[in-house]
Amino acid sequence: MATPDEIKKQIEHLEREMQLPGFWDDKRQAQEILGQYNQLKADLAGEGKYDAGNAIITIFSGAGGDDAEDFSRLLFEMYVKFIQKRGWEISLIHENQNDHGGFRNLTFRVQGKRAYGILKSESGVHRLVRISPFNSKKLRHTSFSLVEVIPEFKQEEEMALNPEELKIEFARSSGPGGQNVNKRETAVRIVHLSTGLSVHADSERTQERNREQALNILRGKLYKRREAEREAKEKGLYISKTAEIEWGNQIRSYVLHPYKLVKDHRTDIETADVEGVLEGNIDIFLEAKK
Repeated sequence: MATPDEIKKQIEHLEREMQLPGFWDDKRQAQEILGQYNQLKADLAGEGKYDAGNAIITIFSGAGGDDAEDFSRLLFEMYVKFIQKRGWEISLIHENQNDHGGFRNLTFRVQGKRAYGILKSESGVHRLVRISPFNSKKLRHTSFSLVEVIPEFKQEEEMALNPEELKIEFARSSGPGGQNVNKRETAVRIVHLSTGLSVHADSERTQERNREQALNILRGKLYKRREAEREAKEKGLYISKTAEIEWGNQIRSYVLHPYKLVKDHRTDIETADVEGVLEGNIDIFLEAKK
């Protein structure tokens, strides 16, 4: 996947080529080059404001009980392997784990060049079909998890928040905050009252750092929502205010039984190498959505 700088260099190269004498003599070749030029310009224009920066990913378990929470674990491990292969860094912000090692929800930061631009298309409902490891009758089970990818905000002025719109709660952290987690309420939960959006942060040792982290995540969530509403308005579509908790409009299906197939429903890209995908080989889906 080309970076914005690489795209700019390709555009400049084609512009020089198009200015050469006799460029239009071979009309067929000239049209092909012009098509490449227009596509590169479109790709560059589609580069979002925060695409070059870090990403914050939250995975929510949906319908499916223990299976859905285990699916969230599988998705998290898939992203960890993808991130490690690219040489990026990952850090946990919040986790709500069950007794089986699955996750009701978890949030983590991805630090790497163009992490948000590359991973933002992973946002949406993911669907898993398999023989349930939690069912004694070994029945086939379908479960859902929601992946939310937002940009990391580091400057308050990038997305101003009205203090009167915020409900801030503190609790004892269950995260890796050291011995102080048993004595002080370091975990932070913030609710944005007008939208109902909520965020948690409990990985830092101090209440102030978790509060700062939670506010930055909230800024990212609000940015993502506003962008979705803007795009829907431009296309004349209606976007539900509760879209984040509606399970059923999956963007990708992972089928392990009765056959093996991973299919992205937005691009129709598919592969039978389910094990490879769960090992972090998701580039074919990311390339199709660039």
